[in-house]
Amino acid sequence: MEEYAREPCPWRIVDDCGGAFTMGTIGGGVFQAIKGFQNSPVGVNHRLRGSLTAIRTRASQLGGSFVVWGGLFSMIDCSMVQVRGKEDPWNSITNGALTGAILAARNGPVAMVGSAAMGGILLALIEGAGILLTRFASTQFPHGPPFAEDPSQLPSIQLPSSPFGYYRQ
Repeated sequence: MEEYAREPCPWRIVDDCGGAFTMGTIGGGVFQAIKGFQNSPVGVNHRLRGSLTAIRTRASQLGGSFVVWGGLFSMIDCSMVQVRGKEDPWNSITNGALTGAILAARNGPVAMVGSAAMGGILLALIEGAGILLTRFASTQFPHGPPFAEDPSQLPSIQLPSSPFGYYRQ
């Protein structure tokens, strides 16, 4: 079951990298603005200048880190779809675990296992929440007919007459 329409696989990687960079840069900008404001000397002028300096120096770096994570996740996702032949929550969970493991590879096998577990658990929680939300929404708005009666059995409604001889809609 496809939740929403996505780009085909080669373009999905580029699309996800762009989205990851945007999220990382905006989120990093907000975070760095607060951090720069707090770590600057007292005075509105100093704090605003410190906030802007922190944004300029660190927000794009955080955006780049998000690109690495998002691009790797998308490449693994495209590979999993190609190998398994289907898109389901297991792909996402496996993608999260493999991405975590690959990004922690420089720190050794113990770190890889820990990051893989965290990535898999995090994506499992996200996928589970999405499934529960979809299930909850489907019970709230059933797709059955809006009327219990057969419309052909309902009495006909007489429209009131208008001064023009017909009733406009």
